[in-house]
Amino acid sequence: MQNVTDTDKTVNTVLNELIEVSKDGEQGFRQAASEAHDSQLKVLFSARAADCARAATELQGAVTQHGGKPESGGTVAGALHRRWMQVKASVGSHDDTAILEEVERGEDSAKMHYRKALDRNLPADVRALVERQYQGVMQNHDKIRDLRNEYRARPH
Repeated sequence: MQNVTDTDKTVNTVLNELIEVSKDGEQGFRQAASEAHDSQLKVLFSARAADCARAATELQGAVTQHGGKPESGGTVAGALHRRWMQVKASVGSHDDTAILEEVERGEDSAKMHYRKALDRNLPADVRALVERQYQGVMQNHDKIRDLRNEYRARPH
């Protein structure tokens, strides 16, 4: 069995948290795609779900490289967020602006988790992976925020 160092344990903890965040994002974007009315939003959300799945796979590989056991699912908080999206949809606020607002909340959470990970002392290879994925999270967030603003400005 491979000797797992304290650094590896820290890396695995940080990366496993980000795997959960990525899985939450994947499932949240899939939920949003199923709830959205606008076909372009459905396509965007589906593409973002696939991006999150790829990110999780990449993080799982890094955990394995550092001698750890990668997470395979999301968090309770992520499940609760998706359930909240379903409840809002079922009580009539099932419009694309509301969906974008909820997706943005999820992206705010992802940004926070990635920033927290980057505050940790990580080996250069892991830091590079986390920083690259963080840039993708930021781009996702900004795109969703801009779309939300655009949808809010539309006449009802």
